[in-house]
Amino acid sequence: MVAAGRVGRAVDGVLAAGVVLATVVPLLLPGPNPWWIVGLGLLASVPVVWRRRAPMVVAVVVGAAMSVLVTWEKPFLPFGPLLAVYTIADLSPTWKRLAAIPVIVATVGLSLVLPGENDETFRLVGTAFVAAYALGTSVRASRSRAAELTERARRREQEHIAAAAEERTRIARDMHDIVTHSVGLMVVQAEAGPVVVRDAPDKAEKVFDAIADTGRGALAELRGVLAALRAPGEGDGPGRSRTGERLGESLFQPRLANLPALLDRSGLDVVSTTAGPPRPVAGSVEAAVYRIVQEALTNVRKHAGTHAVRLTLTWGESLTVTIADDGRGPGEGGGYGLAGMRERAVACGGTLTAEAGHDGGFVVRAEFPLG
Repeated sequence: MVAAGRVGRAVDGVLAAGVVLATVVPLLLPGPNPWWIVGLGLLASVPVVWRRRAPMVVAVVVGAAMSVLVTWEKPFLPFGPLLAVYTIADLSPTWKRLAAIPVIVATVGLSLVLPGENDETFRLVGTAFVAAYALGTSVRASRSRAAELTERARRREQEHIAAAAEERTRIARDMHDIVTHSVGLMVVQAEAGPVVVRDAPDKAEKVFDAIADTGRGALAELRGVLAALRAPGEGDGPGRSRTGERLGESLFQPRLANLPALLDRSGLDVVSTTAGPPRPVAGSVEAAVYRIVQEALTNVRKHAGTHAVRLTLTWGESLTVTIADDGRGPGEGGGYGLAGMRERAVACGGTLTAEAGHDGGFVVRAEFPLG
């Protein structure tokens, strides 16, 4: 930015010097004119140095000086006024540009009429001023377009950053839900394993099968989450298409259809009911419902001190998901579970409440608008 400013000032300096030389040198050769004519030449050219600071004032000064000068001396072109008109078209606000047009036309017309210029001079000078104004307008439009493209690129970059942050947050929530639910359930089952082996050896195999099933389910879910982190083409090799398709088909999807399996693996006595006819919902809502139920069941198993849970899906103008238990109620401390559930609900345009039940226990209720 600093370098660009220096280059701009250098270009302005070169332009100003060129205008001064083109205006004043013909007044000194082959013989010098009276000092006041040279002074008018300087007044019609030197002020362009400040054209960016005060384009209208500079235009008035150089235009008036040139209009007086042409009564005695006729330069090839009025370089100072031309540069001033270009600057007005390039830098001035719209209303000033429009207001300057009749003033420019009148001033140029008087400077040609009073000395009695011929038609050829009228065409030459008129064309020069129109070209200067058009060039300034074109440069202004190009700069505005470049600024618009830069702003658009900046916004697109911000959108990409926000989308990446949102995706990282979503993946973090998924990892939290998968690990806390599955690993927690495996710990509970593993702790119960020695007791079952000692007291009911015939049931021990089912306990260890349940641990294995939970582990396989967790691996499938983790594989799905980690697949989202891989850039396209990463790890691709021969047969990628068929392998990718098989992997995509086998990856676990957190959907409403998978809720029964989640309830079966939870290790809790869940009574599930559905009120109202189910309706098609977006995949993001299905994933949010699944993860909220998963996290709520994990919290029941870790904190409630009970195995009895009621899950209710109510379909209507909205989908309401209620998970209620009859345990100890809300415990102390925090964690990311409840915050993650709220974030999931809000991300889908819904709401979530978590509070003590009227008859004890704890109730998590999420509502997602439909339609």
